[in-house]
Amino acid sequence: MLNRSLMLKLWLLVIVIAKTLPINSPAYGQVIQTNPQQPESVQERIRQQQEEQTQQAQEQLKETWLRLHFKQPQQQQQQLRIQQQEFSRQREELIRQQQLRLQQQETRLQQQEFTRQQQLRIQQQQLRQDQELRQQQQLRLEQQRQQQEFRLQKQRQQNENL
Repeated sequence: MLNRSLMLKLWLLVIVIAKTLPINSPAYGQVIQTNPQQPESVQERIRQQQEEQTQQAQEQLKETWLRLHFKQPQQQQQQLRIQQQEFSRQREELIRQQQLRLQQQETRLQQQEFTRQQQLRIQQQQLRQDQELRQQQQLRLEQQRQQQEFRLQKQRQQNENL
């Protein structure tokens, strides 16, 4: 990663230097011959243009160097901050969703418990009703038996009296 970054910086530097070399420099491949018969003001203008181009090239080189060495780490830090903020936002969203799921699960459990309690009450009520019914039936049976016993006794007495 470091070698790749260094290579990229060097290539950028080469490109900047190649674009900013004065046109009449031997490195550029062309040499503009100045005509000694031209008035000195034209030669002076050409020299000034060359100096300006050289100065611009140096400033661009300096700006590129500064951008590569200072602005890029700042951009990386800013990008890292943005990534951390996004990670934090996603984490908070995940926590919020988990809390929502837990609340929903808790609500479901409460509903299930409520339903279970209701069913238990209904069962207990049915049990009581069944017990009361059995008691009533037993009571009726007992009453019927007593009545029958009473009739039988009465009939015996009548038979004895005869």
